[in-house]
Amino acid sequence: MSSAMSDEALHDEQKAYDLVESVLWPDGPVCAKCGSVERISKMEGKSTRIGTYKCYACRSKFTVKIGTIFEDSHIPLRFWLQAIFLLASSKKGISSNQLHRTFGISLRSAWFMSHRLREAMRAGPLSPMGGGGGIVEIDETIYGRAATHPKGRGPFGAKLSNSAHKNVVLSLVERGGGVRSYHVAGSTVDEVIPVVNANVAREAAVMTDKAQLYRNRLRDFASHDRVDHSKKEYVRYEPGRPVIHTNTVESYFSVFKRGMRGTYQHCKEKHLHRYLAEFDFRYNARVALGVNDRDRAEKLLRGAKGKRLTYR
Repeated sequence: MSSAMSDEALHDEQKAYDLVESVLWPDGPVCAKCGSVERISKMEGKSTRIGTYKCYACRSKFTVKIGTIFEDSHIPLRFWLQAIFLLASSKKGISSNQLHRTFGISLRSAWFMSHRLREAMRAGPLSPMGGGGGIVEIDETIYGRAATHPKGRGPFGAKLSNSAHKNVVLSLVERGGGVRSYHVAGSTVDEVIPVVNANVAREAAVMTDKAQLYRNRLRDFASHDRVDHSKKEYVRYEPGRPVIHTNTVESYFSVFKRGMRGTYQHCKEKHLHRYLAEFDFRYNARVALGVNDRDRAEKLLRGAKGKRLTYR
């Protein structure tokens, strides 16, 4: 039995390039400048950087890193691949401090690396959830203090309650399927309902808690059932109908909060959407859906193409 971390591509720079090229260029190298796939050759000189190609159509030199999250990074590509596997396989994430200690790079570089990988995890346009009569659970939770909200007491000494000074996260989970999470300004009809309408198919069965913001607002869907947590009702059984609960989305929140509090510990409001993309990515490529750690890491690697993230 061999360790997943013993793969040669994780320890040899040339093999790391070969792996990335095979995933991002399945049909061969593509010029990053003119898009040509012909008249391209690999440069083999002793002083040539690993993985460098030359396009004789536009006379430019390029590597597979151009146009990806790896572009302009001085961190060895094999370290990137190790970080991809660690972040993709760790259910509650891996901190920048841990990457900093593991790879012997600066904390600043490790932080940049982490956020670029989260950018690669970000999903593109998606089809509506619950199509074909699926069940979609909807709920909100709060995490951390919002930078745009006041601290302590409000005007005239009024005590802030509920989520008035917190970041609000809205998640939609399809049973047996994926999740989509959003950082919204508050638990209000104007913030939550438009997100639900934009992401859930009309033929879906929707389930929520008894929050007032959902009352009479989801009538366009096939059905809307609610459980009353204030009365300690968490599951309801009705003959001939699916089990009514929001436990699936609640379980997603439990993993998210354990990761944020235990692994990351602190997150500024402006970066919260990137952490949500990370936890969504792992949930949507979980073992229960037939995706193992290697497949999940490869999916993350494919997401690196066409995305750049720079901080200045």
